Amino acid sequence: MYRLIVESLLGLKREGERLYIRPVLPSTWCAFTTDYRFRETDYHIAVQRDDGLETGEQVSLDGTAQVEKGVALVDDGKEHRIEVRYRPRLQNPSRAGSVS
Repeated sequence: MYRLIVESLLGLKREGERLYIRPVLPSTWCAFTTDYRFRETDYHIAVQRDDGLETGEQVSLDGTAQVEKGVALVDDGKEHRIEVRYRPRLQNPSRAGSVS
């Protein structure tokens, strides 16, 4: 259940030594914070909805914008901060407002 929530709702997924963050939050959620531990290193993650973004996500690690997809995880024993601004994905317009 924990993995389902972390990966499907919060959108955190680790592949090798990269962490990908693609939130799929309910429309009533504007933000969340969580802590993620990679070996001996703590990552403090803050995710904020931003309807003003064109598309997708903007990710920064310790104040530096990340150009590549995902965040490279390092095991340096320090604390790091990941900030994510994201624009919610649009639902399928053909199903919006329909009742089954």
